[in-house]
Amino acid sequence: MDVDIWSDIACPWCYIGKRRFEQALERFEHRDDVHLTWRSFELDPEAPAERAGDLASHVAAKYGIPVEQARASEAQLAQTAADEGLDFRFDIARSGLTLDGHRIIHLAGEHELGDEMKERLLRAYFTEGELISDHDTLVRMAAEVGVPEQEAREVLAGDRFTDEVRADEAIAQRLGITAVPTFVVDRRLAIAGANPPDQLLSLLRQGWEQQSGVAVVDEGAACGPDGC
Repeated sequence: MDVDIWSDIACPWCYIGKRRFEQALERFEHRDDVHLTWRSFELDPEAPAERAGDLASHVAAKYGIPVEQARASEAQLAQTAADEGLDFRFDIARSGLTLDGHRIIHLAGEHELGDEMKERLLRAYFTEGELISDHDTLVRMAAEVGVPEQEAREVLAGDRFTDEVRADEAIAQRLGITAVPTFVVDRRLAIAGANPPDQLLSLLRQGWEQQSGVAVVDEGAACGPDGC
């Protein structure tokens, strides 16, 4: 059974959703028969390589809200993440373009290391304050999970896997995916948002049992171009 997950590296609910999906998958009776693919989705494809200022100030300016309100939202998200065993450090996060990070995840996927690469980049962004658009950083992290360093450098020196990123985003548009994370089983059943593990487990079981059907899209906490 194929499970495609559309998400962005700079999406807090995508990291939380990854943990909740892992919990669901651990309880799924046919987990060894699940083929997982991470699909690219850029929340801000026009972002600079590195955005000046802290995240709260950027969010406040973008949505016309007080910085204090933005910081309160970050604190709530950090607590939700902590409940899943994640350490969110919004105070040191460095935001910017995630395209090259997605390209490296595609490269890692060729080595059956897509999940490991996705995890490494999410932790780097949300916990370690790493700049995901920096090529040396991406090469180092790729090597940490087992991707040949020279291959990573060659990918980042050119435009390899850019078409694959764009293809993922085009498929998302065709499927009506406007927020992430979105979990899609066999391109037939879908659930949007970082839903609780029980709901994600139900999606997996329903996908296994059904041979045909139409998309069923639920809504949970997610990030979209207009915010999280």
